[in-house]
Amino acid sequence: MVGVIGSGAMGAGIAQVAAVAGHKVVLYDTNDQALDRAKKNLSATLLKLQEKSKITSAEEVLGRISFADNIVEFSHCGLIIEAIIEKLEVKKSVFNEVEIVVSPECILASNTSSLSITSIAAACKNPSRVMGLHFFNPAPLMALVEVIPAIQTNPDMIPAARELMLKWGKTPVIAKDTPGFIVNRVARPFYGEAIRIMEEGIADKATIDWAMTEIGGFKMGPFALMDYIGHDVNYVVTETVFQSFFYDPRYKPSFSQKRLLEAGWLGKKSGRGFYNYNEGAETPTPVKDAELGKEICERIVVMLINEAVDALHLNVATAADLETAMTKGVNYPKGLLKWCDEWSAQKCLEKLDGLYDNYHEDRYRASSLLRKYAIENKKFV
Repeated sequence: MVGVIGSGAMGAGIAQVAAVAGHKVVLYDTNDQALDRAKKNLSATLLKLQEKSKITSAEEVLGRISFADNIVEFSHCGLIIEAIIEKLEVKKSVFNEVEIVVSPECILASNTSSLSITSIAAACKNPSRVMGLHFFNPAPLMALVEVIPAIQTNPDMIPAARELMLKWGKTPVIAKDTPGFIVNRVARPFYGEAIRIMEEGIADKATIDWAMTEIGGFKMGPFALMDYIGHDVNYVVTETVFQSFFYDPRYKPSFSQKRLLEAGWLGKKSGRGFYNYNEGAETPTPVKDAELGKEICERIVVMLINEAVDALHLNVATAADLETAMTKGVNYPKGLLKWCDEWSAQKCLEKLDGLYDNYHEDRYRASSLLRKYAIENKKFV
């Protein structure tokens, strides 16, 4: 039996994935209205899946999910996945509470996107059974799951968790317990460097989005994607990663995005973000200058490549898992290490060194591994 803490979009999505895979699921929330909403939404979603012949019986799958407002209902679970607010102290408190209820063999997992699994584990009497299982939103549709051991985690749990995720139809990758894990660490320049380009007046947001989709081949431009994710989520992850990396300037948040958050302009969900989504609002027109677009695209992509190379250098993940994470987790058109090989490490290094020479800012420092591969004319994949 699988327990899920939090009946919001992510928690309900994880519950759906586990139930479709054949598990009995306990979906827990302290908010009865949230539980009722989750039940209605899951019922509607499962009926649509049945109509499309994706599942045999919506009623059967929904029947595997029980909706609980009492944590005692977790007593028979073998796996608990927490999917609540991204606040460390709240998560630690919940894990401490859950540990009293479940069996000694029950595995406790957090769906956190950027907080320390080690810190969460430290709140438990038996930290060896705590790990991270980071699903991506929407959980039923997104294939990637980051499997993150804390330094206290029993090593035998990792291959077992990986196998379980494969049985659930997911694509698992193993990530070291460092801020942002793989995706939310490596992807930061997609947002941060795009905002920097806009703030400098090199191009407006519509032009940058056009460059990244039409020239770069990304499914969404950075400003449209930030608005889609929501600034209450995207900005907070950036700020968390920045703080967790001891204020490394590579992850520095922007005032432009912070001001949107302060204004309550959270993106599509609020009707306003970088773009205006209200009825009758004009859509800005990009400047379709091929040379400018190429400059924008190369600057952002080379920053992404540098992050991926540095993550490899610091053993955050294997090269294969880094490539899988960025193509399956955020739908990049290709793996960043492969992109580096296509451009050559020398070209990437020249671009980064050129940016560093121009700005003299640490955000543009090249990874030592990229420099090594450039000198030795080596490929990553």
